[in-house]
Amino acid sequence: MKIRLLAIGLGLIALIIGCQQELPKADLVITNAIIWTGDENQPMAQSMAISGDTIMAVGSTGQITHLIGDDTEVVEAEGAFITPGFIDSHLHLMGGGNSLLSIDLRYADTPEAFSRRIGEYAKTLEPGEWILEGNWDHTLWGGELPKKEWIDALTPDNPVAITRLDGHMLLANSLALKIAGIDASTPDVEGGDIIRDERGEPTGILKDNAMDPIWPHVPSNSDAGGKAAFDAAQHYLVSNGVTSVHDMNGLDGKQGTYHYATTARDNGELKLRIYAVKGIRGWKQLADMVAQEGVGDKWLRIGSLKGFVDGSLGSHTALFKDPYTDQPDDHGLMVNSEEDLYTWISGADKAGLHILIHGIGDRGIRTILDIYDRVAEENGPRDRRHRIEHAQHMGADDFDLFKATGTIAAAQPYHCIDDGRWAKPLIGAERIKTTYPFKTFEEKGIPMAFGSDWPVAPATPLEGIYAAVTRRTLDDKNPEGWVPEQKISVETALAGYTRDAAYASFEEDIKGTLEPGKLADFVIISADLTKVDPVTIRDLEILKTYVGGKKVYDHSETE
Repeated sequence: MKIRLLAIGLGLIALIIGCQQELPKADLVITNAIIWTGDENQPMAQSMAISGDTIMAVGSTGQITHLIGDDTEVVEAEGAFITPGFIDSHLHLMGGGNSLLSIDLRYADTPEAFSRRIGEYAKTLEPGEWILEGNWDHTLWGGELPKKEWIDALTPDNPVAITRLDGHMLLANSLALKIAGIDASTPDVEGGDIIRDERGEPTGILKDNAMDPIWPHVPSNSDAGGKAAFDAAQHYLVSNGVTSVHDMNGLDGKQGTYHYATTARDNGELKLRIYAVKGIRGWKQLADMVAQEGVGDKWLRIGSLKGFVDGSLGSHTALFKDPYTDQPDDHGLMVNSEEDLYTWISGADKAGLHILIHGIGDRGIRTILDIYDRVAEENGPRDRRHRIEHAQHMGADDFDLFKATGTIAAAQPYHCIDDGRWAKPLIGAERIKTTYPFKTFEEKGIPMAFGSDWPVAPATPLEGIYAAVTRRTLDDKNPEGWVPEQKISVETALAGYTRDAAYASFEEDIKGTLEPGKLADFVIISADLTKVDPVTIRDLEILKTYVGGKKVYDHSETE
C-alpha cells in the first residue's frame, strides 16, 4: 500500500513538473517597473507578461519569471512608470492631422504676428489653395476679434477659412466670403452669427452655423493628402502615449478617418484603436451600417453619434440660463433646436445607438439631460452610457439628474487651464464654482472620460493630468489652482484617461486596465506620476508606447 501511494505521489510530482514545463511562454515580458494597473483588485505591480496582443499575467518580478522562455523578449524597465495606454475620449483625428500639416496660429500673441504668419504661409502655396485650420486665440492679444482686412492684402489669391482654437468660429478673408456668397445682404443664420461692421458688412468672423456656407467650397483632401494627415495624426498620438481614440468625426466624409483607418488596418499599419463617431443627423444610416456590419472589432469600432446643443464659451455661443456677465443681453445660442435634438436622440436611442452630445453652457447641458431623461422613460431601461461632451459649465442643481440618467461626463482637462485665464469676466464668480467640476463629478459618482478635443487643444494626456490635478492656468496666474476645490487626484485623472474612458465606449472588458486577458496597450513613462510633484507631470517623457504588445513609439529612436 505504501509503495502504491509513493508511486502515485511521484506520478503527481512528475505531472506537475511536466505541466510547468509545458506552460506557454510569453512573447514579451516587462520587468522591474512601477506598474499602475488601474485594476482595483491589484493596483500596483512590478512585471507583466504578454502573449500575442494580450496580457498573460501581472505581478511581482518573481511571479513572472517562469513565463520567460528562450524566445521571450525581455524589457528591463529600470524603475520606469507604466500605465494602461491612454484613451483620448474626444478628438478630431483628421482635423488634427491636417493641423500638423497646415498653419499653426495657436501661439500668435499679437495681431501683427497673426497676420505675418498667414502672409508667410500664403507665399508657400499655389494660387487657389485654401488656408485652413490655424487654431488662433484672440484672448492672447486682449480679446479683439480679427478682421478680414488684417489678411486680405496678404492673401489675394488664396481663400482663407481659419478656425478659432475651439472650432466654433472662423475668420474668412474677402475671397472666401465671395466664394461662399456671404455679403451684406446675407440674412442672419439660426444657430449662428455673422459678425458685421457698422455698415452691415461681414467682418469675416462667422460663428457656429454661420460657418456652414464655407465648407462645401473647401476641396476634400486628395487621397495622398488624406493619408499623410492620417499618418501624421497616428505618429503624434502614439508619441504622446495615446493608444485609443474616440474620434468625433470618424465616420464623416468618404475620405475621413474610417476610410484611412480601414485601409491601414487591412495593411497592418494601424497603430491606434479607433471608436469612430458619426454626426447625429445620420443616425438612420449608422443604424443600417451596424445592422449590416456589426459594431466592429478591437481596432475599429462604430455605433456612436455626435450632436450639438450649443457653441463655446470663448465664442460667446455657449448657452446659459443667465446672461453672460460681460454681455447682459446675451445668453449664447442653441445650435440645434430642442425639438430636433429630441427627434434624433429618441430615434437613435430606439435603434440602440450610443449618443454623445456637445454641451458647454448650463442651459445647454440641462436641455440634453432633460431629453436623455425623457427618452429613457419612453424607450425603457437599457445600458445606455450616453454622454455629454465637454460638460464644462454645470448648473449647481443639475448634478443629480446627470447621475440619475447614467450620463458620462466626457471632459477635457486642458480646457480648464486654458479657459481659466479669461472665463471669470464672461460668467462671473458664482458660475465658475461649478465650471470644469471634476471633483464634484467624482463625489457624485458620475463617470468621467477624459480627452483633449485635439486640435482644439494638444492631445497630450500628461498635460491633461497635470491640468486636472493642479488647475494651474497657462498664464501661471493661479499657482494654487483655478477653482482649486475642483482639483482631483492623479489616480482619478489616470482613471479618466484609461479605465473610465474604456467604459465610455463599452470596451472596459478588453482594455483600460492592465490585467490578464486584456489587450496589451500600455505606456512607459519616465517617472511615477503618483509620486512626483504634480507641477512636474507635464514635463515627464513618454519613453515607449505599446499597442497590442507591439512597440509603436520609442523616444530613444527619435533623438
